[in-house]
Parts: sequence; structure tokens; C-alpha cells
Amino acid sequence: MPVNIPDRLPAADILRNENVFVMTNSRAITQDIRPIRIGILNLMPIKEKTETQLIRMLSNTPLQVEVVLLYTQTHVPSHTSAEYLQTFYKSIDKVGKLDGLIITGSPIDHLKYEDVDFWPELTKIYEWTKENVTSTFHICWGAFAAVYYYYGINKHWRDDKIFGVFKHHVREPKEPIVRGFDDEFFVPHSRNSYLKTDEVIAHKDEVDIICDGVNIGPYLMMSKDKRNIFVFGHSEYEAYTLSDEYFRDKAKGMEINLPENYFPQDNPALTPPNVWRSHGNLLFSNWLNYYVYQETPYKFE
Repeated sequence: MPVNIPDRLPAADILRNENVFVMTNSRAITQDIRPIRIGILNLMPIKEKTETQLIRMLSNTPLQVEVVLLYTQTHVPSHTSAEYLQTFYKSIDKVGKLDGLIITGSPIDHLKYEDVDFWPELTKIYEWTKENVTSTFHICWGAFAAVYYYYGINKHWRDDKIFGVFKHHVREPKEPIVRGFDDEFFVPHSRNSYLKTDEVIAHKDEVDIICDGVNIGPYLMMSKDKRNIFVFGHSEYEAYTLSDEYFRDKAKGMEINLPENYFPQDNPALTPPNVWRSHGNLLFSNWLNYYVYQETPYKFE
């Protein structure tokens, strides 16, 4: 089934060229179908790239999905024009109820949460989701911020950046979110922050670790009421995303190690394979089916 996106959104042409079934809102309203409304609160500075990655993930299910792009009003992005935001984005107070919400990461993990300029607005959004969203999917910094807000579990800093493609294991195989997962699977990461497993387990009455990574801590966590999914990696990344980051930082003269388990033979001149695509598609598909579609009301009150 198609993903419904705003008219003239640049991601549409990119995805159509990949044979992804996308439909503009003006076409979708002619169909008598109740699509699943998924908001994407995009906290990344380059919003077009993140939009494309996430819409691609949402496209690979039998469900018709209406994508609603959202932004924080208290932060002015440095790499996205005001015109672009006004054309394609909305603020939370303009969208009504959502079946699902994705809150992205942001390249600010060096900051304390209270020092983030949009933190007060984000905490209000967390409270808003309790009455207006069936399930929320938090990614990377968005996941760290959410577990800090909900459970007081703080992040820790690693000087050696977690950068590359890492092996993961399923700890709770009976959870629907991991149905179809391989016993071992790979996911890209790019962060200095991590959670200590023992500090998460101290909140075992509130949140569960579903999957973890080898030497990098929890990867997939879930609230006990199953309404919040916390994902600390980037299964939505394209094959070249880590490569772009590596060469970008090298060009700036920054010290950066080769991403682990990424370039063939650790040779950055070789094209890296995407070994996480099937995992990413399954993760988003399971979330949409079991935690959004199966749980959301057909009509909101």
C-alpha cells in the first residue's frame, strides 16, 4: 500500500525512482480509506534526508500510511529554510490525534538535556502523546531523551565513538516487535552516548530491554505499557550514510576512526554493503502492525 505524503515533497521523486509506492495527499483524499496517521517529529538539521529515510521504512507494509511532518517551534533549524517548513511541516498543536509518532535523533548528544533549547517544548510533547498518540517510536537521541524524561535514566559518554555497524541479539523473543528477527542482526550506530544495562534493569518494573548490542549496550527497549518504543541505533540509514559522515568529518580535519564493520576490508575506497535493510524494514513493519494498527481505534473520540 502507498505512503501518503504532502504534495510536492522532494522525497517523493527519490522514492518513486526506488520503486516505492508513494501517493500525494491530494490523490489520497479521493479514496474512501482510513489511513494510519503517523507523525514524524524531525529533530535533524537536514530534514529532507531524514524524511526520505523514514518514509522509505514506512512504505513496506500492507497498510496505507499518511505521513504528517512535524517540527519544534522553539528551535530554528540551521539547514532547512523557513519556507520549506511552512510548506511541508506542522506544529503539534495543528495535527490532532495520531495513530503513531516517530521522534528522531539530533546531533546534540554532547549537551545536557536541560541545555537543549527545545527541551521544554519536547517535554510538553511527551505529555501530549499520552492522550493523543497510540504508540511513539523514539530514535537515537530521541530515545535517550525519552528514557531520561520518563524514567530518569541518564546517558553516559564514551570518548571512543560508537561508530559503525554492530551485531545485536534478541533478549525477549516473545515480544511482537521482534517477530521475524534473526538471532543475530546488524544495525548502524553513530553516537558517543550509551546506557548502562544495570541502570536500565533497575527500572525493570517500568521498561524492558528487548535487544542489545555487542559492547554497546541496549539497542531496543519498550515501556511496560508497550506504548513507547526506544531504538538507540539507525536501522533507517542508507548504505552510504556512515560513509558520508566519515568523509565529511575528515574533510573538516576532525579526528574520526573508520566506521567499524562497514567498509569492505576497512578500505574507504570500496562501496559499503547494506546488511541491515531487512532488519530495518521488519522493525518498522512490526511496530506499525502490532503496536499501531492493532491497537489504535478506527475513529478517534
